[in-house]
Amino acid sequence: MKTKKVDMGRHTLKGNPPIEVVLRRSVRAKRLSLRVSRLDGRVTLTLPRFAPEREGIAFLRAKELWLRGHLEDMRPAMVAQVGQSVPVRGVAMPIVVGAGKRARIAEDCIEVTAGALAAAQTRALLRHAARDALAQASDRYAQQLGKTYTRLSIRDTRSRWGSCSSTGALMYSWRLIMAPPAVLDYVAAHEVAHLVEMNHQPAFWSVVAKLCPDYAQHRQWLRDEGDKLHRIVFED
Repeated sequence: MKTKKVDMGRHTLKGNPPIEVVLRRSVRAKRLSLRVSRLDGRVTLTLPRFAPEREGIAFLRAKELWLRGHLEDMRPAMVAQVGQSVPVRGVAMPIVVGAGKRARIAEDCIEVTAGALAAAQTRALLRHAARDALAQASDRYAQQLGKTYTRLSIRDTRSRWGSCSSTGALMYSWRLIMAPPAVLDYVAAHEVAHLVEMNHQPAFWSVVAKLCPDYAQHRQWLRDEGDKLHRIVFED
């Protein structure tokens, strides 16, 4: 069986800063194409099957100004630190140093402790809140369908907001806790619906609509705003 896409290596476009580009050949590609991931900024140059590599590099250099401008627009939205705000359930909350001995999500702010890494504390709080919210939503939707899932895990995934395995294991991105609650609920409904239909055929979307009638607007929110949640950096 022939491979549809093959990585050819990497090319560094010199400049300030240098840009690393993944070179990929595709048997289906009809023309050269340049893609920048909205999630992590990775640059991929795809070449048709018989296109010379030098032709691809020339194409890349011709697109350099566009590429640098696009990458500049995708710079991190914000680094989570004291004095900055991060969204929690769709509402921007400032990160402040609290008077207590433990970090917590308060009513109108995120309180971290003095002398510790603010970003790490904030990330831990959000992960914990996400697990609770997603477990509650998943339990509710699974009960409505008369189904059960085997386990639930929380990760910092880039390529998807959630998944459901053939064994009924659910996985979600903890960054969903930063989205409006209805968006988080939609993702839970989407993944739990896979306990009934392990595909994306019309029957699957009928199950999703049963659980979340206005799912389309929440799905669109993720398409329009989701990449901003990935661009918040939680590293001190």
